[in-house]
Amino acid sequence: MQFKRRLQSRSVVDLVPMIDVVFQLILFFLVSTTFAILPGITLQLPASSTAEPTAMTRLTVAVINRDEIYLNKDRVTLKELEERLTRLSAAERAEIKSVTLEADRSISYGLTISVLDVLRKSGFRGINLHTLEQ
Repeated sequence: MQFKRRLQSRSVVDLVPMIDVVFQLILFFLVSTTFAILPGITLQLPASSTAEPTAMTRLTVAVINRDEIYLNKDRVTLKELEERLTRLSAAERAEIKSVTLEADRSISYGLTISVLDVLRKSGFRGINLHTLEQ
């Protein structure tokens, strides 16, 4: 006489806890990562021994020479820079607390002041000058 075995071994892997952990890790890295919008250009930044770290901002102006100015990733002229900044709404300006200005060390002091003037005329008061630490 043969008896049927009542207990059968079932191997089931429960994937729900593993998926939960992976999802939590993805959320953690998304929240803790700072995204920087920088143009893909090479600048010779001036060095400073008293430089302080600043938080990354949504608005970055990079100046290579008078004909090559970048607003985030977009190449603009000095006049276009002023037009694009004045087109920003008051709510967008309030959201952007500060602007990062990156200027090549070989540009003239007058061009740096011209860009600073454009930024201040557009209503930005918190302007960070990006330098290298010594």
